Parts: sequence; structure tokens; C-alpha cells
Amino acid sequence: MELKLDYGEGIDSWKEVTLIYNAALRQVETKMAILNDEFQHVHQYNPIEHIKARIKTPESIVKKLKRNGYESTIDNMVKYINDIAGIRIICSFTSDIYRIAEMISEQRDIKVIGVKDYITYPKASGYKSYHMIVTVPVYLSDRIVDTKVEIQIRTVAMDFWASLEHKIHYKFEGDAPEHIRTELVECAKMVSDLDARMLSLNEEILAISKSNELEQEKKAIGL
Repeated sequence: MELKLDYGEGIDSWKEVTLIYNAALRQVETKMAILNDEFQHVHQYNPIEHIKARIKTPESIVKKLKRNGYESTIDNMVKYINDIAGIRIICSFTSDIYRIAEMISEQRDIKVIGVKDYITYPKASGYKSYHMIVTVPVYLSDRIVDTKVEIQIRTVAMDFWASLEHKIHYKFEGDAPEHIRTELVECAKMVSDLDARMLSLNEEILAISKSNELEQEKKAIGL
């Protein structure tokens, strides 16, 4: 791994890069935990199942820079690589995905600079997820660094499919046999169907629960 130091953007060493991006990840994770707790308090429901966070390895960053035709420098990685810091938010239902994305965009100190909606427009492989590139301010002792974080929001079923697709991609170095790619697309369709059916079932359960609560309230006041 070759990563040259280039002193131009205020971040001049790999150690400082990891410090800043880890700080950004902690901020986003904390915000998500607070929003999840608030949602539970207001709606008696947690939209977030769990959160995964990671910093991209230097090797992966260098490969991505070279693939895109950039020299391997600290400045270039900060400027051109949007997913050095990554947060994956896993939720139960597709409706939660857009609810969480809206909550993120409404945070005053989070700036959304890019969105890719692979839920509405899946990749040809069948991949589904909602991607946001945001910046969060990291407060250091002598300056504030607006730091990019990629946020991926998907259901448990989408995450299971994406995990398998990722393993297959690296196993075959991006050139999996045709029948495996076809099977993955079919599995993606099954995942979409499962998500839709589970969402419909959950909405029916909520409607029944609300109806039962109204009946109990009527009985309580003698109606």
C-alpha cells in the first residue's frame, strides 16, 4: 500500500485521517441512537434494528483512487473518496428506510450532499439499499473539519442478500458465472417480495391493534 502525504487540505497523516473519520462515525452513531430512543418514546417503536460502522482500509482506498485515475495522496482520498467512513443502518421494514433518511436530513448539523435510491431504482444485479453521502462537523482543538460519511439504509433481508453478493463478488473477482448472477437476481426478487409482504403484515397488525385500543377506550368510558 502506497499512500503519499500531501499537505493541502488540513489533514496530513493517516493517523489524523482515522482520528477524524472515527470521530465522524461516533457522532453519526450517537445521533442515530438518540433518534431511535426518541422514536421509541413517541411511537413505542424502534425503526433501527442495529448499526454497523467501519473505516475503509488504506488498501481499499488506494485501489479505488487508482481505479478512478487519481494519485494515491491523503488530499485525493479526502476529496474524492466519499465512503472512507461508512455507517450501515439496518431496519425491519422498507417504510423505515425513508423514515430514517428523513430524520437524518432534518438534523441541523448534518448536510446531505448526495443520495442514491437503490430501493426505487435497484441495480441490475438486484442490489437494493438507500445511500446518503453526508458531512458532519468534527470539532478539533484548533479547527472544525467537515467530514464525509456514507450512510447505507436497508432492511434485514436486503442486508442478508447484499452480504452474500459481496462475498460472491470478491470470490470471483467481479466475474461470477452467469448462472450464479442470474440466481442472485432471482433471490433479490424474492427478498423484495418478502419485504413487501412483511410490511403489509405489519401494517395489518398495527391496524388491528389500533382498533382494539379504540374498543377498549369505548368500553372504559361506557360507550
